[in-house]
Amino acid sequence: MSIDPVLLMGGSGAIGHQTARALRAACPDVPLLIGGRDLAKAQQAAERMGKAQGVVIDPHADDLGLGARPVSAVAIFYMDHALAGLRYAQKRGVPHLSISSGIFEIAPEIATYMHTPDASPIVLGYEWMAGATTVSTLSIAATFSRVHAISINALVDEQDTGGPTVAADFEHLNKMLPAALTRRDGAYIWREGEDSKVRFNAVDGTQIQASGFSSIDVVGLAAATGAPNVQFNMATGVSSTRRQGKPMSTEIIIELDGEGLKGEPLHTRHAIIHPAGAAPLTGLSVAMTLERLLGLDGQPPTPPGLYFPYQILDATGFLKRLEEEGGELRRL
Repeated sequence: MSIDPVLLMGGSGAIGHQTARALRAACPDVPLLIGGRDLAKAQQAAERMGKAQGVVIDPHADDLGLGARPVSAVAIFYMDHALAGLRYAQKRGVPHLSISSGIFEIAPEIATYMHTPDASPIVLGYEWMAGATTVSTLSIAATFSRVHAISINALVDEQDTGGPTVAADFEHLNKMLPAALTRRDGAYIWREGEDSKVRFNAVDGTQIQASGFSSIDVVGLAAATGAPNVQFNMATGVSSTRRQGKPMSTEIIIELDGEGLKGEPLHTRHAIIHPAGAAPLTGLSVAMTLERLLGLDGQPPTPPGLYFPYQILDATGFLKRLEEEGGELRRL
């Protein structure tokens, strides 16, 4: 099928490159526009990706400086504080996906959506790895009749920098919101200080010191499962694979407590692992979300609405693609 280019704003970075790679694997003919402030950098990235063109983005222009150039979707890989990409997508009636804002910064996007809810599908892609965590967690939760507690513990290898844009985003998030939004006994609280510090076991059993992190995964998983206790913690250190003398990886430990389908007590512990780090895992999630939004998977395109990634992504298809890349959802 013929399709207009997908605009990747900030697409010259590591996650943009991995998104393009994942899109190419499933939909090799989809054209891309790599947007950025530096035309030369955008053009170089486009050349590496193939079937792509580099363009300069003007966030102050209603048309982003693109004129009448058609696009089929907009994906943003940096914090778009002016919501330039969102306004552009709504005016064009095309899907919008942003992955970099914090949980405390969603109000402007929600307000913009509420004023024109029928304009286009809007995805709040701020979940950890843009949906990889929630999709996997909910696939596990299907084996429970009731979920009492969900604990997500993400270990990012200290060598897995993700590029300057990712580093700047995390610096901003940590500065603006040091407390961690958590659901405890059915109420939302903010963990801070000693209350936010936890320990968890990595895939190889090594005990890791972590701190609470305000990820939108918490509210999404609480709403989807009804679990009265949901927390998200993050640590930076040495990944399990690198401790074994192998290349660094990214790992996300998922623990669920509750009742099984027959009412029996049930506790599970799984890990999402990607052998190449955070950027490829995030890129896979973004690519598959774009495929679903545009109907590139053979199903009808996603209608206008406000979505979490886990409402867009198909768990079976996602885990299959993850396995094809060498990653896995492993029961521990």
